[in-house]
Amino acid sequence: MKKLLLGAAALAFTAGAALAQDVVRMGTEGAYPPYNFINDANEVDGYDIDIGNEVCARAELTCEWVTNDWDSIIPNLVSGNYDTIAAGMSITDERDAVIDFSIPYFPADPSAYAAMGDVDVTTAVVAAQTGTIQSSHVAETGATLVEFATPDEAVAAVRNGEVDAILADKAFLTPIVDEDPDLSFIGEDIVLGKGMGIGMRESDTELKEKIDAALTSMKEDGKMAELLEKWFPGIDTDF
Repeated sequence: MKKLLLGAAALAFTAGAALAQDVVRMGTEGAYPPYNFINDANEVDGYDIDIGNEVCARAELTCEWVTNDWDSIIPNLVSGNYDTIAAGMSITDERDAVIDFSIPYFPADPSAYAAMGDVDVTTAVVAAQTGTIQSSHVAETGATLVEFATPDEAVAAVRNGEVDAILADKAFLTPIVDEDPDLSFIGEDIVLGKGMGIGMRESDTELKEKIDAALTSMKEDGKMAELLEKWFPGIDTDF
């Protein structure tokens, strides 16, 4: 028992010492454009990355990016494999009970259903990425939920007839629907969550203060609006 307690204490110390390190590790998925993805140069790219890099510059932090599968992205933050999550993650009460969040750097964004034809989403078989606000919403509607590890797998399931529809962030689905004449949006958009924030361990209070201060300055001087317009042309930047 004593060894277990000492191990837990050591983990707590490590998890609470992000700013004592030479490098702050920024965790992202790298598979959810335009929020985050791997570009042609095999580097992480997207809105989350631009936001994170600007935050690090303003907070005078030395940062490096780490990619991690979505379904384990919070557990690996908590266990100390990286120090933040910047991965298009919506702020929810359920997540906030496990980790802490910065102030929002993206507004509460519409989610949308897409399908190959006319579908009643309240009784259909609907795909969503595992562990997302969309999967939780589908589960609450009475539809049959089928979860996939990546959003691309969920889209493929619609195309091959494995499921009837997909629910995901509309910004992610829009270019896919635009390029595929067989896919279309159905039903009304749904606003879920409280906007997107940078996730941190609850013990990293000093890091949170630095990140919040950087994000606040980006809102005030227009840099955040500039990055929003770059990745999401026409989006409402007043939030």
